[in-house]
Amino acid sequence: MCGLALLVGAGGDDRLFRQMLDSLAPRGEIEETACDGWLLAGAQRLRIVDRDRAVQPWLSPDGRWVLCYNGEIFNYRQLRAELIGMGREFRTESDTEVALEAFLTWGEHAVSRFRGDFALAIADRVNGRTYLARDPVGVKPLYWSMRDARLHIASEVKALVPVGSAVSEVPPGHHGWAEPMARPVLAPYIDLMRLAEDQSLIEEPAEAIKLLRLLLEDSIRARVDTDLTVGVILSGGLDSSLVLSYVREMHPDCVALTIGAPGSEDLHFARRIAADLGVPHEVIELRPGDIHAADVREAIRMSELTEYGDVINAVVSVPLFARARDLGIKVLLTGDGSDELFGGYPMYDQIGTRSSRRLFLHMIRNLHRTELQRVDRISMGHAVEARVPYLDLSMVELAMRLPVSLKIRNGQEKWIIRQAFADMLPDYIMRPRACPPVPAAVPEAAPVPRLRPARAHAPGLLGCPRAVRP
Repeated sequence: MCGLALLVGAGGDDRLFRQMLDSLAPRGEIEETACDGWLLAGAQRLRIVDRDRAVQPWLSPDGRWVLCYNGEIFNYRQLRAELIGMGREFRTESDTEVALEAFLTWGEHAVSRFRGDFALAIADRVNGRTYLARDPVGVKPLYWSMRDARLHIASEVKALVPVGSAVSEVPPGHHGWAEPMARPVLAPYIDLMRLAEDQSLIEEPAEAIKLLRLLLEDSIRARVDTDLTVGVILSGGLDSSLVLSYVREMHPDCVALTIGAPGSEDLHFARRIAADLGVPHEVIELRPGDIHAADVREAIRMSELTEYGDVINAVVSVPLFARARDLGIKVLLTGDGSDELFGGYPMYDQIGTRSSRRLFLHMIRNLHRTELQRVDRISMGHAVEARVPYLDLSMVELAMRLPVSLKIRNGQEKWIIRQAFADMLPDYIMRPRACPPVPAAVPEAAPVPRLRPARAHAPGLLGCPRAVRP
């Protein structure tokens, strides 16, 4: 929804603040600021909810509290109704105002009530304290840096480079306060790794199927609650085709977008499913030889990633989100996260139950540093908000309760998803996908490797590394 930048502390450098805010300009459509003697706050706002009135930074009615906020709280309508019932008054219909009013009502407990993708900073103009919080999975980024007893906060690392000091991340699911002239003290308000640990495993396929259908439909419905055109990144695979099928039913004003190599199988299936669903389809054909060194450098700059697989994914994402921007699409859904949650990699089935569980947790814990970082930087770098329905907290919790035997069965990845939605998609989408082999003789107690699987939304573009042409 935006890029935020704050400089907290007396004697803040106006020029530095301008550098921070300028570096975030691609994330929004309009720049908005609120500055006084000790606080410089600003946002590059992408206008989605209550577009004319949800200005940022958002001030409390008495002017004491200043909110800079990125993302969306999908249950803001329900929270707003609850707050009105408690006597709170509202000036807009925005989730931005709900975020601050919820904080003023429930304090630090408010974030536990939020269902959404968010990163926020709330400054107290009376005592100089600043509250920071980030969503449980880390869909939206938030960073900070200290120098000369001043706190600098921003949505991207590149915005804090001019500060000239170490840059730290607000971890997913964490929140806390920064006292005046002090570093933030952060703690988890939710422990993603312990999610559902007090609940029993779901071993019956029928129960898992019922919950999976219910929760995915609800997650997608929450993310298409907008009067804007909704885009869907369509790879031609199972996850994105499923998202498109639901979006078409819930929000007919939708467009599918695909990038891939000419003649690739997945590109063919993407075209076919979009046609079968009657959804307008934008296709970008991209050959490996079309990717030059300048494209790689720009993808690295935008994504702030350097691992090979992440960079390749970023490279092919750039023209895709650029096309979405050119079409005027501000809200877009992706299929990211399904492979990690529901057994999209054969290694889950080949390293033993305990190691598989550890690998699963490892991947979920690091999504915000890989896939989600790419999705955020490249989408918001084109003023497009990407939403990830498979990573709704309810979906993550369900995945935690499913044994590997329901995720991969008889060598078939994402078995439970294929069973749950067999009636929704044609056989050519439900087809098993070829997966690279992983050595089966990994000992049960083997350490979990550092894995960064390449998962580009670009059919036919990944294979053996090839020279990049300048």
